[in-house]
Amino acid sequence: MTAVKAIALAASLFVPSLAAAQDTDAILEARQGFMSLLSFNMGKLSGMAKGEIEYDAEAASVAASNIVALTNYDIWPLFVEGTSSEDLDNSDALPAIWENPDDFRAKFAALREAAAGAPATVGGGQEALGPALQQLGGACKSCHDDYRKDD
Repeated sequence: MTAVKAIALAASLFVPSLAAAQDTDAILEARQGFMSLLSFNMGKLSGMAKGEIEYDAEAASVAASNIVALTNYDIWPLFVEGTSSEDLDNSDALPAIWENPDDFRAKFAALREAAAGAPATVGGGQEALGPALQQLGGACKSCHDDYRKDD
């Protein structure tokens, strides 16, 4: 085998693994961005509920509508094999996600269900935020308890 053929063979074996690493990095970045958007909107609602942010019915409804839109997104492509906390240092996704995919999907569906009525509810005054946040937060916590690495 000539040196050129050997180098070409070695490169052909290395390039797919490099591409896969870049793909997992991009997937992890997208997943973290998705979760940041959820957190940002939950934070707005929580801040209003606590009085840290002035209550604004329209802003609350927009934040809740954003959560609805996000929970209607197909997130499974953001959770591909090789992106767990055991695979990547900056991942908080526990391997249990891939061991129990049906339960993981059910918990995300529960978040979608909790979010469904939130836009109308949270626009009904600051006192309406608490019950809506309990439902949303409970659904988030349920999933995080089983599928997110503790900080």
